Amino acid sequence: MTEKYKIYLSEDTRSRLINDAELFEFTKKDETVNLNAFLKILIVNYFDQYRHDSEALLNNIMSDLTEMTSISDADAAHLADKIVSTYIKNDRISSSKNIAVTLTVSGSSYDIIRIIENNMLRDTSLSQYLKDMFNSYLSIPRSQRESIIFKDTYEDIEKALKESRVLTFTTTSSEDDKSFAVEPYFIAPSKEEQCNYLLCCDARTRTPHTFRISRIRSAFVTSDKFEIDSELQKELQGKAIRSPQSVSKTVSAVIKLNKYGVRKFKVVTKNRPLVSKIDGDLYYFDWPELQLEEYFKRFGRDAIVIEPASLKENLRKYYYYALREYSK
Repeated sequence: MTEKYKIYLSEDTRSRLINDAELFEFTKKDETVNLNAFLKILIVNYFDQYRHDSEALLNNIMSDLTEMTSISDADAAHLADKIVSTYIKNDRISSSKNIAVTLTVSGSSYDIIRIIENNMLRDTSLSQYLKDMFNSYLSIPRSQRESIIFKDTYEDIEKALKESRVLTFTTTSSEDDKSFAVEPYFIAPSKEEQCNYLLCCDARTRTPHTFRISRIRSAFVTSDKFEIDSELQKELQGKAIRSPQSVSKTVSAVIKLNKYGVRKFKVVTKNRPLVSKIDGDLYYFDWPELQLEEYFKRFGRDAIVIEPASLKENLRKYYYYALREYSK
């Protein structure tokens, strides 16, 4: 069964949902964002949590009201619902323009919509209920939102972690649907808590690896068990705390920043490495080399690598080939 519904969202809500759909790589064949597919997954995976949290909030407010006053249970319930609608879901009275979004549901998402229509609406419309649900979802940190959207993947990873079992999967970033077999060790959020990463060991090559969980597809917990490598576990634990998006070797680096580089270092916060020491215009780092390379690519001549030689050479080549292409 397939059904279409028209829902109305504020420009901000729609924009933020599109941002999540894009980050989590929900795309159509033409590579445009597939908001409908994303919303269907959101509804299915978040409905139970949203319903539970909403009921718990109302019950807590009702309990506080009846304990503090002689108000009846019925009046407390009415007042609690009004408090939530006025102060927590206050976008209902917002003057911002609403945008119509057509939601096409089928299968599990259709079943959830039917449950909402038959049981949850009371004094509100389906459009408003879904809008409130989406705003509740957006109030959660993005790393936790990722765990909602990829709920099945997280459950498989957590099972593999708990039972020390080899996990197989493909990723959206690998070519030719390459399959990976890994021994999982940690799930860790990135420094800015934008995404979560699986830190693991490749079961075939015995090398450490990291994967963004939102890019993992077709996860499968195998029957193969593995022994925890305590040395590798300690190494990956350090990576999980500092920079889970990269398990490349850690290097001692010295980078010279001019005044514009210093200014950029203060404002470019995404994946910014931690400084070990500052000596005048020299900045010292003990950080994964690949992450240093990716971060300082954005600085151009405002950041010059003094050492190590490998990092200096990689950035030199990066700018050399870029210049060669622009000079054609």
